[in-house]
Amino acid sequence: MNSAPPNPALPLDPCTNSLACYIRYAIFDQRITSSLFEREQSENAPNSEQIPGGREAKVRVSCFQENLSKGLSIVGRAVSSRSTLPVLGNILLEAKDDQLRLAATNLEIGVNCWIGARIEDEGAITVPARLLTEFVNSLPPEKIEMELSVRTQTLHLRCGKFDVNVKGIDAQEFPVIPTVDNGDGPEETAEALEGRTIALETAGLTKMIDQVVFAAATDESRPTLTGVEVTFAKERLSLAATDGYRLSVRSIEVDEAFTDALSVVVPARHLSELGRIIGDAEDEKPVQVTVTQARNQILFRVWGKGGETRGAFHQVDLVSQLIADRFPDYRAIIPKSHNTRTVVGTDAFLQAVRVAQLFARDNANIVRLKIEPNGDSGVGNLHLTANSAEMGNSKNELDAMVEGDDLEIDFDVRYLIAVLSQIDEEQVVLETTQSNRPGTIRPLGLGDEEFLHVVMPMHPPR
Repeated sequence: MNSAPPNPALPLDPCTNSLACYIRYAIFDQRITSSLFEREQSENAPNSEQIPGGREAKVRVSCFQENLSKGLSIVGRAVSSRSTLPVLGNILLEAKDDQLRLAATNLEIGVNCWIGARIEDEGAITVPARLLTEFVNSLPPEKIEMELSVRTQTLHLRCGKFDVNVKGIDAQEFPVIPTVDNGDGPEETAEALEGRTIALETAGLTKMIDQVVFAAATDESRPTLTGVEVTFAKERLSLAATDGYRLSVRSIEVDEAFTDALSVVVPARHLSELGRIIGDAEDEKPVQVTVTQARNQILFRVWGKGGETRGAFHQVDLVSQLIADRFPDYRAIIPKSHNTRTVVGTDAFLQAVRVAQLFARDNANIVRLKIEPNGDSGVGNLHLTANSAEMGNSKNELDAMVEGDDLEIDFDVRYLIAVLSQIDEEQVVLETTQSNRPGTIRPLGLGDEEFLHVVMPMHPPR
């Protein structure tokens, strides 16, 4: 089965320079200082593995299992799975200032997460991410006591009747993850970023991200299209993503006015991680967004519920490399007019498309839409058909409000499911011109400036 539809892609110019390639072949000691993360230089590192009196140096920390599990789930997706540097497969645990900082990075994205903890002695270590996460997730919801042996770089964890020792790597081997030092977060040990900072309300931001990132390309040969264009212009924030076959654009008003437009390209998978984190954020505190002066990094600061809440975090900093290449001018392919306008119930449309997929998946995922107006009354029908030479066929009919000409047009059923799944409004509008021209889908009641999805048709009906 072909993964891409047989019709031509949108006339976009994909980038050929891969940021991932730049980092993949970096030499750790020489290249990290010029990429996202610099190697940590500690001027106050202890000269001895023992404290005065001859006793071995120990670091003691305790926290709730739910909080540690939440923190590990947040930073875990930033752990490198293919790096030749063992420390990048680890998670950093740093006990300081009555908080436990968890950190992970793959040199393209880095995440700091602070959770509540009781700190008896300060210190840090890195331990294997997978082992620690699986162990903590297997524990009962009780207090976890941790003790670090500085001499052996071993982390001892105890929870209830469970007792383990985990070998780690010195925290000084872990690269620094940049953050923003604005005086309202934990005392930073990481490198501080300087740049333009914007505050965004958390309400609706997760949904906004979800309505765009699915349209980004997953093919790394076109790195620019794997990103989302984030634009601040006048009093609006806009997100746009395209894989060459579909385009999703979402825009909202913001409190801050921008006299000079600011536009960057953020990897879509990193924005997806941000959306996942925001789902557990404190609603009353805005997300802080900082773009560096060099326009090569972006940092998102998210405030958690913290306090006495179990399964919560205090603060998360997510920093990402930006894609350097210019995003295509997608506005040129947005249809300026239409010949047919169809209004249909969102849930009914989605249900019919999912039924059609059962047969369409054996026929290049093609679903045919037949739009029929019914005189001047505006009442019409939307027919969906899908055929499989081996399995049979599906025919579904929906009541719709149709204005304009009748039309038959083929779409990739997966693309219709993806966009309809992200629309909460009761009705959607489908605007079409010809069977070989793009169609547009948007929620009824929202303007093109707020949410617009463009999808290319499959081959014209025969």
